[in-house]
Amino acid sequence: MTLQTDKLSFAKEPEKEDVPTLQTNPWKILIVDDDVEIHPVTIRVMGDEEYSGKKLEFYSAFSGKEAKEILKKHPDIALILLDVVMEEEEAGLKAVKKIRKQLANRYVRIILRTGQPGKAPEKDVILNYDINLYETSLFCCPKMAQPFWVY
Repeated sequence: MTLQTDKLSFAKEPEKEDVPTLQTNPWKILIVDDDVEIHPVTIRVMGDEEYSGKKLEFYSAFSGKEAKEILKKHPDIALILLDVVMEEEEAGLKAVKKIRKQLANRYVRIILRTGQPGKAPEKDVILNYDINLYETSLFCCPKMAQPFWVY
């Protein structure tokens, strides 16, 4: 048995440009509400937040129909903040059905928001619609959305 005395050689360290980086595309959030004042307030509240090292990018729709069109163009939207009562009493609920069935998008997280909880009772909505959270206040704080970044 002989002892090898050959020197070990190591691969060259990659140049800084060659090092792969984590994906830095922002999380896309769609705000769907017919109240135009809700959009800038939501963006102001959540705009500076980051999740898993990613910033947030906001899209706005003012009806269920607009939301569906935006989702067709951006199927990678991660979170929808969706009002229940818009152009119709149940426009938000109809939008959920279209998103889940017509667009077959089961990945997007949906937080249903309403200032009129009597129009869509929470228990009924949770039992009959594929949503992730039902919030009865007008504004959605960033910490509430945190559990829904599992994409």
